[in-house]
Amino acid sequence: MMTKVCICGGGALGHVCAAVLASHDDVEVNVLTQRPECWSDTIVATDNDGKAYTGHLNVVSSDPSAATDGCSMVFLCLPGYAIETTLEKIRPYLSGKVVGSVVCSTGFFFAAHKVLGTDAALFGFQRVPYIARTTCYGVSARLLGYKSKLFIATENINDTDGFVSLVEKLWMTPVCLLNSYFDVSLTNSNPILHTGRLYSMWHDWDGAACDHNILFYHEWTLEASRLLLEMDAEFMKLVAVLPVTKGAIPSLLEYYECHDAESLTAKIRSIEAFKVITSPMTQVGDGWIPDFGSRYFTEDFPYGLRFIVELCHEHGVPAPTLNRVYEWGISKIAERNG
Repeated sequence: MMTKVCICGGGALGHVCAAVLASHDDVEVNVLTQRPECWSDTIVATDNDGKAYTGHLNVVSSDPSAATDGCSMVFLCLPGYAIETTLEKIRPYLSGKVVGSVVCSTGFFFAAHKVLGTDAALFGFQRVPYIARTTCYGVSARLLGYKSKLFIATENINDTDGFVSLVEKLWMTPVCLLNSYFDVSLTNSNPILHTGRLYSMWHDWDGAACDHNILFYHEWTLEASRLLLEMDAEFMKLVAVLPVTKGAIPSLLEYYECHDAESLTAKIRSIEAFKVITSPMTQVGDGWIPDFGSRYFTEDFPYGLRFIVELCHEHGVPAPTLNRVYEWGISKIAERNG
């Protein structure tokens, strides 16, 4: 039986997910994108070992009616700021369809409840299934890293066992079903990992250019790890007062199998898939300066860390470090926007 999936979004994860899913003989993939004219009808994602996932794209369109037609699943690979507006755009065409998101820490479930209601069939990943980079827009991408297991939450899906099996097949990775959308909506991944690292690099930046684009992970610092663990400790206090499944959101030390800031620093520096990832910086002459308009800022502060900070305030959880980092990031975005 043919499974038909619509992927919304033309970013790196959209490219890789489209290629992986379309590489199945019994899966048809449509893509909803603002730039359909830039896409080939064949998409390829290549991993670090040279394994290529190649698939034919059935429909590539900017028209939500055409892109979602006949699909049983609509899968969002979008930045946080685009989730609510896209859900509004595709809402008339979602009858009988399951709607999911490649990552939920940027507000997917909150936006879906608002736009689609609490009866919509939803699912979403706790963390992104792949580390991805686009190599040629609409044509090819790099799959830089896999997850050994994927964690998802669902709502209003009757045959959850069957659905979990489908997700495992589509993404070719074991899947663990969590009990609550809070389990996937709150994470100490990008909203804390990215924001803490950015703050540690540039909270006291004096305007001087760096002689190279800093490797975001491979040049990770002990200062960044110490700050990260302070943020994570406050985050875990929030998790403890919410209806989160016990063990569903591990601390960063648990997740990275470390015991202190020193071992965490060494672990992050050593992750092979992360080594080539650079920082959000812009070249100016012979030097490099931070790019406060990059998605590391515009995504992870207002559509990631924001939800954590707001929930801390709502539930009376003290979060001085999270607040400090959040307020700094938002101020940098505001300064750039003038």
